[in-house]
Order: sequence, then C-alpha cells, then structure tokens
Amino acid sequence: MFKKPLLALFCVFSVTTALLHAQADATADATGQTVAPDATKTGDSVGPNRFWQATLAGGHYMVALDRIVSVSRHKYVLDGAVVVDEVNVDTVGQALVRFYFISPITDEMRSNALTELADRGKELIDKAAQRGGTEIQNMVVKKYPETTHAKIVEYRLLSESDLSSLYKSVSNAWETGKGRKFATSTK
Repeated sequence: MFKKPLLALFCVFSVTTALLHAQADATADATGQTVAPDATKTGDSVGPNRFWQATLAGGHYMVALDRIVSVSRHKYVLDGAVVVDEVNVDTVGQALVRFYFISPITDEMRSNALTELADRGKELIDKAAQRGGTEIQNMVVKKYPETTHAKIVEYRLLSESDLSSLYKSVSNAWETGKGRKFATSTK
C-alpha cells in the first residue's frame, strides 16, 4: 500500500540530494562565481538580427527580440532544500521560458550526516544514469501535471556564472535590439 509513494519520495529525494551534492562540490572561479567541477565553456556572440538564441546542454531556444515583454532574474528557496537562481524571459505568446541554476541550501550548514546522505544520493543517481545512458544532471525536474502542462519551457544550467552570462546576453540583446547567440557546451 505504501510502497509506491515511498519509492516515489525516495526517487525525488535521491535526485534532489544528488543535485545538491554536485553543486556543493563546486568551486569558485576568479570572479567568485560558483562553477561546477565539470564547468562549461560559455560563449556569447553576435546572432541574426532581431533574434536571441540560446544553445544549452538541454536543448535550443530562439525568440524574436520584439516579442520579448520582460527579462527577470530572481532567487528563491524551493521545498526548504534548494536555492533556485532563475532567469525568466516572458514573451508575447503562450510559453514562458525559464533558465535556472540550483544550489543546495545546506551550503551554509554542511554536516557529516548531510554530506553522507548527499554522497549516497549522488552515487545512486550516477549508477542509474549509467545504466540508462542518460545525462540526468542536464535534465530539468518537472512535476506532473503542474509543470509539464503549464506552457513553460525550462533549461537547467550547471553553473551560476553561466546563468549570469545568459542573463547579460538576453538583457543586452533586448535592450539594444541587436541579435545575440548564447551557448554553453561541456568540456
């Protein structure tokens, strides 16, 4: 009777702790921004007139600059476990795009028990990803049906510096009206 809910809860907890642990292992770059161990190469370049494009590990996004209504960046705590740093690009149309970076709330209060729990969760996720041949660390976490049917396009970035660069790229493109291409690629 309780097996399915407990299994689902364990899976969600394992994914969350794995993500937390991966971010907790991050180091700071020269500017003090957090960079994941498998940091990405980020590029921002001139793009086709009237468009902003983003090519990320999770996919590709393109929008006409004159269709952008607002660009925002904010942070919030999700489920008391993670801090989400999020960039939203609102457009005329039916879909909102979200780009986000997740960091553990436990960065400020690490303990041996939390570290061991996160290590075990990461180990389980890595083994499952190897068996399934997926890159789970690049995947967006959605909850059915709330986020899967909410007309939200989501991309997860693996470093805070990449998110900052993306925000600068889209803001600059929108303010100047000049097309830009933003891209990340793993090393």
